[in-house]
Amino acid sequence: MKQMITDGYLSIQDRYGRQLAARLDASASALPHDISERLRVARLQAMGKYREVQVRETVGISLGGGVAALGSGEDERGLWPRLVSLVPLLALIAGLVTIQMAGTNQIAEELAELDAAILTDDLPPDAYADPGFAQFLKARLDQLQQN
Repeated sequence: MKQMITDGYLSIQDRYGRQLAARLDASASALPHDISERLRVARLQAMGKYREVQVRETVGISLGGGVAALGSGEDERGLWPRLVSLVPLLALIAGLVTIQMAGTNQIAEELAELDAAILTDDLPPDAYADPGFAQFLKARLDQLQQN
């Protein structure tokens, strides 16, 4: 599908180029000799550039980001290379899921230890919610640091 659209686009370009060249050729006889010679040289240079582009598209040279890659010009990748290219993505997803599960388990274990410490302590659980208890702990901590 992509190739058909590209071919259709190029044929429109070619038709426009040919119509433009025909109009330029028709009016070229009225130009002075030196200008017509410069135009002829410019046409030859343009055709040379056009041929270079055609060769690059045929061979499949892609330039970008300071890197040149040489290919066949067509995407010849089959099913297996595409599936194999998904392996790093699947490994990344598996790693992220494992890290998430380990983090969740660690948080759950810490909360379970805290709950067990609160329930097995000599103080009743309501004492921890009392605002005066926080002041008591702060004063106790200051007293321990001074000794």
